[in-house]
Amino acid sequence: MALFSVANGRPVTVIATNEAARERGIKAGDLVRTAAKTLGGGGGGKPDVAQGGGQNPAAGRDVPSAHRRLKAIVEEYEPLEVVVGLPRSLSGGEGPAAAKVRAFAQEMARNIAPVGVRLVDERMSTVTATHGLRASGVRSKKGRSVVDQAAAVVILQSALETERASGGPPGESVEVVI
Repeated sequence: MALFSVANGRPVTVIATNEAARERGIKAGDLVRTAAKTLGGGGGGKPDVAQGGGQNPAAGRDVPSAHRRLKAIVEEYEPLEVVVGLPRSLSGGEGPAAAKVRAFAQEMARNIAPVGVRLVDERMSTVTATHGLRASGVRSKKGRSVVDQAAAVVILQSALETERASGGPPGESVEVVI
């Protein structure tokens, strides 16, 4: 699973691999380093989950380029699905940000088919990440980008836990419309 976001104008990614992928030699740390490199940054982590980001603010705004990079990453690593965080209000409603994410996810689904794309509710992920960082002793001076990277991890972990607990896929599937 891969999660991509833009935080403070900078691209962020979190990638997790399952046991079957790791048995094939596919490691999350390797994937995230490849993705982060295309975003003008770096990253790393463990074989099962890793995070990274870029320093190139333009990389987060160049949507056609982002779709090309994502397609190349999906073709190279053959994930089973891609998870995209869906920003909703606390009441569950959707505003302009959610509309942009849905449009991005729809185009991504067209570009990477037959690999599935799923939208996962990201409510409270920033709050959870902030509390987790504070509990770990990370100072708030590290900035918003650290919080956003941690929130991306929270979103992906939540999706994986939902799938494990329910036996079904998390969130909602993005249907390919041609």
